[in-house]
Amino acid sequence: MKQKGMFAKEYAWRGLATIGGVFVIGLTLVIGAFLAYKGSGTFLIFKHTLSEFIGSTNWGPVDNSSGGGTVGALIFICGSLATCGLALLIATPLSLGSAIFMTEISPKFGEKFFRPVVQIFAGIPSVVYGWVGLTVLVPAIKAIFHVQVGQSILAAGLVLAVMIFPTITSMASDAIAAVPKTNRDGAYGLGSTRWQAIYRVIVPAAKSGIISSIIMGLARAFGEALAVAMVIGQTTAMPHGLLSRSKTITTEIAAQMGNAMEGGELKTALWTLALLLFLISLLFIWIIHRIHKEAKD
Repeated sequence: MKQKGMFAKEYAWRGLATIGGVFVIGLTLVIGAFLAYKGSGTFLIFKHTLSEFIGSTNWGPVDNSSGGGTVGALIFICGSLATCGLALLIATPLSLGSAIFMTEISPKFGEKFFRPVVQIFAGIPSVVYGWVGLTVLVPAIKAIFHVQVGQSILAAGLVLAVMIFPTITSMASDAIAAVPKTNRDGAYGLGSTRWQAIYRVIVPAAKSGIISSIIMGLARAFGEALAVAMVIGQTTAMPHGLLSRSKTITTEIAAQMGNAMEGGELKTALWTLALLLFLISLLFIWIIHRIHKEAKD
């Protein structure tokens, strides 16, 4: 009877896990299909071309169902790339250094104090980051660089760097900690110093996990809207420098979606931006899976 009960529990948990997996897959497909249905109207109903949408800087969709506006989203694409790229350049070395410190330099201090602090950073709401950036960072940029407005690509990149720091640090530290102890012992046995072991053995062994952490941080940065909207300046213009104001894909969606007319050219174009963001997220996930697959092979 006990054995039957154990088998029944195993089948029940297996069934529950299967249902959960199928639900998540189904939900992802439904969201993708819904975004494709809504976003395709820009090309099928309002007869705009993909080259116009991706390659033009003329953004001016009209808020009615007759159309006739322009839907060039290159400004938002470049704004997203500029802010996220800057955030990645700032956060990646700091995150990797922190991950190495937590796992290799001072693991006891790292686990007891540093990791909880990083986790606290991860739990802070986006609006708090945005508000601190708006009230502290933006005035500082204005004073340091002697510009009229401190809201800029630089401010958005710095805020995003702080926001993605916990994601990259946590995942990178887990990847480094997962390197087998035999790798470390072998390096020390051959006369390597601690830094030589870290640089030549441990970090290369954790390379796939570290790259995945960076990509996850980039995905987190691409999807952020509220904090970026508070510090980027919300100007529909191509970014031409760190101190210039611009918009990103997410900030434009957040700013316009609530007031746009249902079925109008503007709202349809915003759905197309959302579809583009969804496809970018899928691309990031595919790259991560590809990296892990190559690492296993």
